[in-house]
Amino acid sequence: MKRILVTGGTHGIGEALVRQARKAGHEVVFTGRNEQRLARVAAETGAHGIRADVSVPDDNARTVEFAVQRLGAIEVLVNNAAYGYGDPVGEIDVEAMKRLFDTNVFGLVDLTNRVVPHMKRQGGGDIVNVASTSGMKGHAHGTAYAGSKWALRGISQCWQAELRPHDIRVVCICPSEVQTGWGGGEPGTNPKKLFADDIAGAILGCLSMHARGFIPEFAVFATNPF
Repeated sequence: MKRILVTGGTHGIGEALVRQARKAGHEVVFTGRNEQRLARVAAETGAHGIRADVSVPDDNARTVEFAVQRLGAIEVLVNNAAYGYGDPVGEIDVEAMKRLFDTNVFGLVDLTNRVVPHMKRQGGGDIVNVASTSGMKGHAHGTAYAGSKWALRGISQCWQAELRPHDIRVVCICPSEVQTGWGGGEPGTNPKKLFADDIAGAILGCLSMHARGFIPEFAVFATNPF
């Protein structure tokens, strides 16, 4: 049994991870910004939900305090909360890009900054950063979102170098297109493409590895989505 904190746990990959982790017997705290979704996922899974926005430092402080109170420790942090914004260069709203980085990059760093001292005192832990294949290959209109995921891959590598001596594993996962209803739409149902459950299962698979080893980074693609 692991004690897990998941950000963005009311939708998509985060929600799928909360559900699978609880089904596997893990204790889970998850964050989200929508009260109704928080209540629904908590009621259906038995996980502990807290309304919090990762881009707000005070919310991150509350989240860590809440997780430690409910779980006793944070053994796994899954940095999943993120969103997208895309415009062509020449038309990019720089303020919108800054707001995206506040969630996808700076908020993630702030939260992890608060969790790592707990993990060091515990003598180990796991950090999973959910990046994207957009952070491995750029695409048109991807300056903001892809840029944030490229940044996350670099950040993950820095943390790996720093935290391995403390028995803290840092895994960076790069999913390809996942049918999660990205941007507020309805989730897709194409059986040949990836689902949120596929990525959640991959994350739990990494966490199940013996503590002597870890997977620094991996990408997940649909086998034949065409």
